Amino acid sequence: MAKDIKKDLKKLAKEGEIKLTESILKWKYKKEGKQIPHEDILKHSSRAITDKANEILYQKGKTIFNEIKKAYHERKKRNSNQDSGS
Repeated sequence: MAKDIKKDLKKLAKEGEIKLTESILKWKYKKEGKQIPHEDILKHSSRAITDKANEILYQKGKTIFNEIKKAYHERKKRNSNQDSGS
């Protein structure tokens, strides 16, 4: 049951992200004085933008985590060298 709830929450969050992106796109089109595309095109564009944004955030998050691990290991190595050199 917990897996179902987690899956439902992820789906709800994803739908919320897409709707927010759709609203931002509509606002941008209006601000630029352009005609708002057909709903199907707008939904497809919103989904594509949301997917790309999530992919970028995932990759950047992974990079940040790897840098933190690298710094931790370098500090650990430095401390180990100082302890053995004393």
